Amino acid sequence: MKRGLLLIDRGSKEREAGEELETICKEVKTKGGYAFAEYCFLEVTLPYIDDGIKKCLKTDIDSLTIVPYFLYPGKKVKAAVTEVMKYQATTNVKFLVTKPMSMHMTLVKLVENRIKSALDKGGVSLTSDKIDVLVIGHGSKDPNAKMSIKYVVDELGNSYRNVDYCFLEIEEPNIEQGIEVCKRRDPEVLVVVFYFLHEGAHVKTDINADLRPALEKHKLKKVLITQHIGADQKMIDLIIERTQEVET
Repeated sequence: MKRGLLLIDRGSKEREAGEELETICKEVKTKGGYAFAEYCFLEVTLPYIDDGIKKCLKTDIDSLTIVPYFLYPGKKVKAAVTEVMKYQATTNVKFLVTKPMSMHMTLVKLVENRIKSALDKGGVSLTSDKIDVLVIGHGSKDPNAKMSIKYVVDELGNSYRNVDYCFLEIEEPNIEQGIEVCKRRDPEVLVVVFYFLHEGAHVKTDINADLRPALEKHKLKKVLITQHIGADQKMIDLIIERTQEVET
């Protein structure tokens, strides 16, 4: 059976997002044994879902595994799946749709890797039970989004002294409130996790516009900031695990 894979991202105008998705598709194609692996966007920029599906269906495949590449379940995931499944009636290629990237231990391990890398880079040798963590997510009106980030925070809480979360926009606690909570706990070291898939405008600009003033105001002892999620090998593993769930 010839299998193809289509990864659906929310969409970003930043060049880095496309580069990361190209890397991910290349790795997943090789590791997963796919005839091809492509990506498309739900919104913001080309290629859109229509472009991605048409390109996939021009190839000689028996099945197409569709991966909603989102950190949160919710309206965006539903919109992506609804849009892509419109094309199932037009082809004999079997469509399989995976779960998004949320609520999975491999994602937690990826975040742990980001934290450990930040600690190593910062020259911190304290044990994890002496480290505090603040996870900054995007924010959403969908309650499932908060459930998703709480899953990661709760799992990390088994290893670190304190683990909290806050949001860039839409919902509270906001970034300033998140830093204030951390300050009250008087951490020796605080690791701030950028819980975002791509190095887009949010990571480059928006988070720091709120984070820097909050850090200057509360003056914590030592603060380290992780890289965003990005094209990590653990993410490749997670995508493969999600595809195997539906393909088997």
